[in-house]
Amino acid sequence: MKVGRRDILLGGSAALAAAYAGPARAAPGQTADMILHGGQVLTVDPKFRKASAVAVKGGKIAAVGGPELLKDWSSVNTIDLAGRTLMPGFNDAHVHIYAIAPRAIEPDKTKSIIELQDVLRAKAASLGKGEWITGYGWDEAQWTEKRNPTRADLDKATPDNPVVLTRAGSHSAVVNSRALELAHITRATPDPQAGIIEKDASGEPNGIIRERFDIVSRLVPGDRFETLRESYVQALKNLLPLGITSFQSASTGIGDEPVDGEPVRDGSGLTWRRMRGIYDQFGADLPRATLYINFPGEARMKAFGKKSGDGDDRVRLGPIGENLVDGGFTGPTAWLLADYKGQPGFRGKGRFTDEELQKIVDTSNEYGWQMGLHAIGDAAIVQTVKAYAASLKKRPRTDHRWFLCHFTIMPPDDTMKTMHDNAIMIAQQPNFLYNLEARYEATLDDWRLEHNNPIATPVKKHGLFMAFSSDNLPIDPRVAIYAATTRKGPSGRVHGIEEKVSREEAIRMHTANGAHLSWEEKTKGTLEVGKLADMVILKQDPLKVVDSELLTLDVDATYVGGKMAYKRPGARA
Repeated sequence: MKVGRRDILLGGSAALAAAYAGPARAAPGQTADMILHGGQVLTVDPKFRKASAVAVKGGKIAAVGGPELLKDWSSVNTIDLAGRTLMPGFNDAHVHIYAIAPRAIEPDKTKSIIELQDVLRAKAASLGKGEWITGYGWDEAQWTEKRNPTRADLDKATPDNPVVLTRAGSHSAVVNSRALELAHITRATPDPQAGIIEKDASGEPNGIIRERFDIVSRLVPGDRFETLRESYVQALKNLLPLGITSFQSASTGIGDEPVDGEPVRDGSGLTWRRMRGIYDQFGADLPRATLYINFPGEARMKAFGKKSGDGDDRVRLGPIGENLVDGGFTGPTAWLLADYKGQPGFRGKGRFTDEELQKIVDTSNEYGWQMGLHAIGDAAIVQTVKAYAASLKKRPRTDHRWFLCHFTIMPPDDTMKTMHDNAIMIAQQPNFLYNLEARYEATLDDWRLEHNNPIATPVKKHGLFMAFSSDNLPIDPRVAIYAATTRKGPSGRVHGIEEKVSREEAIRMHTANGAHLSWEEKTKGTLEVGKLADMVILKQDPLKVVDSELLTLDVDATYVGGKMAYKRPGARA
């Protein structure tokens, strides 16, 4: 299908509009499982129609309309929205579900390096001398010191325990001296392929390792999945207070699927098999999941026998991804076509040769999989688009819905034309502009800084299809909508106002468009008759609040399949 899906994105598709019959009226006396009325209903249908009432039956939308709906339908469960906003639940098209191991701390909950040190001391005391300490989510911009931690900072708190703490975004980590010692990393250790061991002014490792911190983390004793299962379930439930009713898990595999001649690579992470087990037990209380599958190799892919789109409306298979074509700006090692600001000769690093990448794409195509590879820098985007286009030329696909994850640095126009011609889509994270503002200002020149994480140019000028997601920086649709519509970071500075979109467009990209990426646009993503009743009640009107209040919208309730999965404490029913 040689289109960029712009019509669907902007809600102007004549075909979709014709298919929409408007609010449906039932025969008098129809009974619903639930009726919500008396507020603003944002259907996010192709014309972004508004209504004031919705009837739900059998987990699906049975009717959408105005006050007349209450004459046609009745229910023992009637909810007065009292002026609040009802809209489709958010769809996060790229998020990582992390568990908290017994040896882990939560750096993201600390406000300073001093506080981090206190948490480390407490964990070391509880684990005992010599035990590894791990953690995920630190962000120097959120600390009072406004700088990266170093091995010296960690050494002050934990001289006797090896420590490895991963930065939010998972593109760099800080380790202490004991961890470096156990990994045999010294000033003479060369940078690993596609990674960087940072050095201080004297030439000694300073504790920061970009991208390839697995040279240390591989030494951490593994956890059993069964030990972490409860934490994974809680992480899934934590999406519901954010109004997220669907998500795509960007770090899932099939390493525990049997295949002759191949060792089982199960580890402690989430897999297709494990997610199915979790959803068999808790599925009615969790958001709907689509799973990226890290490229498993041809033998395992062939033996697995399934492909993108298989599954059901609770758990289904998504793309092969997000296999990293380059690094990221939390390293920073994103692969650019031009030098980093103030770093002559440094352009980041790619992960694959052209031949290696082509093999991954061609093999996935052969077995019928969707593609969703990580490409942040413009050089990585160029390489990935060439591989996609070459594979689709050799083995054409109808409605393949291949996409790029991230698309942070806008590539040359001819690359975006190739994307349009081959219907290559984008899973974008506008929240990066907000959360990584300081990193971008430190590493990008004026043009690339202004157009970081672009939206309007690829969508409106080049006709590319885009869905929104978080990549955990942070997991919060409110931040994405704020950044996409204001182009502001925490400083209040505006970066590339020409890349902004309207609130209606941003909401569509964070609801309906995510459903489209997983071939589910006919069953969810909008509040239309026959679709799943995946909904969120917002206390405020997201179309009318002042810009700053977008960041603090209250999610009063989240419904999955017509069942309340979350209610904000103190919120009215």
